[in-house]
Amino acid sequence: MKTISLASLVGSFAENKDVARDIRLKDILPIVSKGKEIIIDFDGINGATQSFIHALISDVIRQEGVEVIEKLHFKNCNLTVRRIISIVIDYMQESF
Repeated sequence: MKTISLASLVGSFAENKDVARDIRLKDILPIVSKGKEIIIDFDGINGATQSFIHALISDVIRQEGVEVIEKLHFKNCNLTVRRIISIVIDYMQESF
């Protein structure tokens, strides 16, 4: 299982949608498209925008199907970030 440590890529506040897109394309999609699981580690991140999380995972869910959520593991999220992830996942599940 691969771990992506976001803080080294985005700093303490995850807001850049272009960086999220790059992480999705280069790191997340290649792993989950092979049926493997991935850990997205938010250690050192104090906050994130909904648009960042959306850019990070929504297209993964759209391309791989809602069952891919089982392969995405979010680690070291504070309550605010966890809520944003839940909002994006709920939204994507409703769109299927």
